[in-house]
Amino acid sequence: MQNIAKIGDEDKSSSSPFAIARVIDQTFLKRGAGKEEIEKVCQEARNYGFRALCIYPEHTKLAKEFLKDTDVKVTTLIDAPTGTSSTRDRKKMIEKAKSDGSDEIELVMQIDAFKNKKYEEVSADLKKLCQILPTKVIIGSGYLTDGEIKKASEIVKDSGAICVKTATVNDPLDNSELAEKAKHIKIMKASAPGILVKASGAVRNLSDLKTMIEAGADIIGTSSGVEIVEESKV
Repeated sequence: MQNIAKIGDEDKSSSSPFAIARVIDQTFLKRGAGKEEIEKVCQEARNYGFRALCIYPEHTKLAKEFLKDTDVKVTTLIDAPTGTSSTRDRKKMIEKAKSDGSDEIELVMQIDAFKNKKYEEVSADLKKLCQILPTKVIIGSGYLTDGEIKKASEIVKDSGAICVKTATVNDPLDNSELAEKAKHIKIMKASAPGILVKASGAVRNLSDLKTMIEAGADIIGTSSGVEIVEESKV
């Protein structure tokens, strides 16, 4: 688990709860969540020291207030699930997230355009938008062939993004075996050297997390961060 070891300090073992928490982007994607729910997940993120908290745009401002004076990043999910909005509208979404205090964004690639081989259009969109905030680009790997995953990762690498990510809500691979997801991670890692790779979807326990890390993931997106860190303490 070399990727975990490099994130913790030198006195932490590679499988310590601290090191594991630092690769987790705790995910809270619930429409209509109230203030108390947002405060609860923010307090958990603060207590466990997760790398980030990933949320919907409407929760960004409140989450930033609750996470001020911590090193937990507020990450806003933009244009889920398949990136169907125009570049102009996507830019407005990102600028709003920035004004609300978001530290970084997770931007869904325009998947339909990509599937129709409009590669220049997809690339131009990302290059423009990745300038606004540090950006993790979601390629929706469950919608793509292995060859398309390679191509998409190359486009993301060239866009100025800091990270390429497998999927978000409603991805076709959400309930698939992790072996397929691990294969996708390996393709992404090889195709986008020099940027981070994030795995998400069905990572529910410590074994799942280790499988993704061993495949090459640098960051893990999960709503089970608390349970995973607690499991690592046993």
